[in-house]
Amino acid sequence: MRTSRLVTIGLVVSIIIGALALPAAAGSGGEKPQDTEVGVTADEIRIAVIADDENQLAPGLFAGSPVAVEAFAKYINKQGGLAGRQVVVDVIDSHLSPDDARNAVITACAEDFAIVGTAALFLNNMDDAISCVDKAGAATGIPDIAIVTTEVVQQCSPVTFGINPPQLDCSTKDATPQTFRANQGPVKYYQREIEKDLHGAFVYGNDLKSGAVGGLTLARGAQAGGVANDGESGISARAPQSAYTPVVQQMKDAGSNYALNTGPFNSLVSLRKEAKLQGLDPESVVWDCFSNCYDERLIEQGGADVEDQYVTISHLPFNEREDNKALANYIKFAGEENVDGFGAYAWLAGLLFRDAVNAIVERDGVNGLTRSALLAELGDTHEFDGDGMWGTTDIGNHTPTACFVLTQVQDGEFVRVHPKKAGTFDCKKSNSIEISEDLFGE
Repeated sequence: MRTSRLVTIGLVVSIIIGALALPAAAGSGGEKPQDTEVGVTADEIRIAVIADDENQLAPGLFAGSPVAVEAFAKYINKQGGLAGRQVVVDVIDSHLSPDDARNAVITACAEDFAIVGTAALFLNNMDDAISCVDKAGAATGIPDIAIVTTEVVQQCSPVTFGINPPQLDCSTKDATPQTFRANQGPVKYYQREIEKDLHGAFVYGNDLKSGAVGGLTLARGAQAGGVANDGESGISARAPQSAYTPVVQQMKDAGSNYALNTGPFNSLVSLRKEAKLQGLDPESVVWDCFSNCYDERLIEQGGADVEDQYVTISHLPFNEREDNKALANYIKFAGEENVDGFGAYAWLAGLLFRDAVNAIVERDGVNGLTRSALLAELGDTHEFDGDGMWGTTDIGNHTPTACFVLTQVQDGEFVRVHPKKAGTFDCKKSNSIEISEDLFGE
């Protein structure tokens, strides 16, 4: 079973049998569905999923996203659809290309009601999404329910409502310094349970400036939580293991007892293997990572070298399907072999879309579906939890969740270590922390 792919994101899904689609006439007095919007006919609701999949740099990077959105549609349609209509998914591959990403948005604008599960790293132009014309001819924009938003123009777009909102406080994007949000909960756990005085190395991916900023934000969150900085290293996801030699040497020289990797899982594998090669005692270090490392390939490629690795996630671990029907349905309809972290985020994006559509139907009837209504409903969503599969998030105000689950690799498996009870999250308000710094300048 696979589980996540890449930085910043840090990245989100769920569905519960009893809270799915409303019947066709719900809230509509038996009203017959009609064509109401681009992508909404009497019979269908078309949604697009734009994701980087086929490419030479990182093949299958976000392949889990389209799989999850199609699984979401399959499940929804089995329950009778949404607003008396079947959900149809248009899969558009953005190929890690800014041109293909922009063209994908243009295509979705012309054919689809909304974009769900967006995961395009080079989506650096949102003009076409913001000015997208609706059925009435107004430049309403096309709703973008994203799972990965690396570029500021997408993070702060008025039509983007990410499952995992950006670390950047968009009201400060043009200021110096900017304000970023991070989660210090895991660090506080390490200080309570393992070692009070932590200090160590921070490794982040530097292939994209936006990705580097995301990685530095996570590093600053750990540092603000009390981890002293022994050194920061920006390393390409394509770098060989030898690129981590100076990082490990620096850790040995400083006697570091902590290491955070915010790059892709393969970066962490290289770091851990290099640490073993140089004779660094793995048990003397708290090895830290976020959802970018919640990937079975980390264990497959790292083997015994990644034992005791901590990984923080914002959704329930995949081995807790018996504790949450939403998670169970994601795994069932996507297929266990296709499940991964970004796919989980995309499944959650589908659930957010479902909830917004159902709310519109309840209020305005089955023919109240317009892009304008969907954008307004998303903006008014402040306690989304994906049927209990996701840490409660204020989607409308673009505020990252304070909730997390801490897992650790034990005997070749991801095992929940905090909080201990299955199906729960640590959601203390004190987990959230703000950092004021000119990271764009860095």
